Amino acid sequence: MLISHQGKSPVIHPTAYVAPNAVVCGEVTIGENSRILFGAQVIAEGGSIQVGSECIVMENAVLRSSSRHDLKIGNNCLIGPNTHVAGCTIDNEVFIATGAAVFHGAHLEKGCEVRVNGVVHLKTKVSAGKTIPIGWVAVGDPARIFPPDKHQQIWKIQEPLNFPLSVYGIERQEADMIKITRQLSTVLDFHRDDTIKKSNQDKEP
Repeated sequence: MLISHQGKSPVIHPTAYVAPNAVVCGEVTIGENSRILFGAQVIAEGGSIQVGSECIVMENAVLRSSSRHDLKIGNNCLIGPNTHVAGCTIDNEVFIATGAAVFHGAHLEKGCEVRVNGVVHLKTKVSAGKTIPIGWVAVGDPARIFPPDKHQQIWKIQEPLNFPLSVYGIERQEADMIKITRQLSTVLDFHRDDTIKKSNQDKEP
């Protein structure tokens, strides 16, 4: 399903494929021979999403951008099932495995791998060819990689990155769930005016 959001519509290369129950919404560009598979959600809200050529976005993956963070994916990348990729830059030939998460402002250089349930935190830069092991966490610039039970070491690097300010525009000391959800409610209300566009797979009668 292709959806126009705030006057901006997806641009899908004629050789690309978007599954009938995938959603591509807003200012999204999908390149040559890329495949957006069943249940995937590619949602641009105030920022753009670019997916390069010969990319595979697997079932139920979620790709998002926001007014603060565009999402850019290079060529020949694979985004695995049930992943979450938000407002980051992914260079060519990157593999992101099932259940992984890559957060706002992160940068994965060419040939990185984020294995099953791996996490790349806010503003983290992963060097070319680096691997995030199964379930491990990358944080910082340059990235340091920790097992998930090392919360204190992760938090020491993560806290100054100020997730509430970077993602929601609210200083950490002022952030609470009322302010965050109220702001998101306003932003997401813009979807009321969305319109469904003709799928690029539909044939003219």
